[in-house]
Amino acid sequence: MFFKDVVGQEEAKKMLIREALSEKIAHAKLICGGEGIGKLPLAIAYARYISCENPKGDDACGICPNCIKYNKLAHPDLHFIFPVIKKKNNKDTISDDFIHEWRNLLTNTPYFNLSIWLKEMYAENQQAQIYVKESDEINRKLSLKSSQGGYKIVIIWLPEKMNVECSNKLLKLLEEPPKDTIFLLVSEEPDRLLPTILSRTQKLQLHPIDENIIIHKLINDYSIDEVEAKSIAHRTEGNYLKVLETIHLCEDKQNYFDLFVSLMRLSYQRKIREMKQWSEVLSSMGRERQKEFFTYCQRMIRENFIYNFRKDSLIYLSKDEENFSTRFSPFINERNVMGIMNELSEAQRHIEQNVNAKMVFFDFSLKMIVLLVQK
Repeated sequence: MFFKDVVGQEEAKKMLIREALSEKIAHAKLICGGEGIGKLPLAIAYARYISCENPKGDDACGICPNCIKYNKLAHPDLHFIFPVIKKKNNKDTISDDFIHEWRNLLTNTPYFNLSIWLKEMYAENQQAQIYVKESDEINRKLSLKSSQGGYKIVIIWLPEKMNVECSNKLLKLLEEPPKDTIFLLVSEEPDRLLPTILSRTQKLQLHPIDENIIIHKLINDYSIDEVEAKSIAHRTEGNYLKVLETIHLCEDKQNYFDLFVSLMRLSYQRKIREMKQWSEVLSSMGRERQKEFFTYCQRMIRENFIYNFRKDSLIYLSKDEENFSTRFSPFINERNVMGIMNELSEAQRHIEQNVNAKMVFFDFSLKMIVLLVQK
């Protein structure tokens, strides 16, 4: 991963390069922002640039021994920490237990989210976190001398997934960092980190990728015509993961659309038996996909409410979604939009709390019968 491989984020790249060349490198940096905007690939590109023996003006050289090791994400002074699941013996696991899967996913694409990572671990129905054993392991690694004589770099993906004990041990490392050690925390929810950790990191806030950059990439790299490229860039709102999902016609997203349409029709028609069957289908999905579905429903309700205002610049719908919305949007109005959104949020929260999924989905579908008639 080079800086050139990171989509957009030009100002952030320039700032990191200036910092590296000045040799005034912060020992702990918090790279944060929304999903799919390039936080992790930027962190890896920065780590490579720092480790490169002959960095060029705007990127690593790519040919020195350190760069060659980075090609396989196997540099001995580069350490990854990321959320993992417990194995069958129910003992705490560490990132190295899944390092093969991690490198495989990163090699395929550095743009992914927790749901995709869980699939890579074959753990859709489980919750991943960073366990306290991880902090003990990183302490051990950082106590060793740098094998290449340069910086030891630790990239922590989603540090908000650390349990409390692990967070406290990381805090001690940040307070008294080993010599020539750099921590790069890549977070989507920095507010969930301990305030004391936040105070010891230098924050780099990334923003959604500029639409024009996405349009240019779609036209030049994927041979998509300009009209469709503009439509995709507008709908994905600067999230490159969404761009990739749109390009590759992600089956999950199409499935979410079909399930959403089915629910709205069944609820409106009050087909209780079919609604129960619908609930059973959803309950068989993994927990992360169930949460994703509720997130998708929230987006569709919001978009359909806005659709009533007929402001094209505010509409972020695919062609299939817009075709459905021409008929469905009148049913989403000021009388029920907040009620539906609140019920979706509550249902998503229940899924996170491991409430029986079949009950959650069936209960929500019943509530939609009442909410949809509030015209």
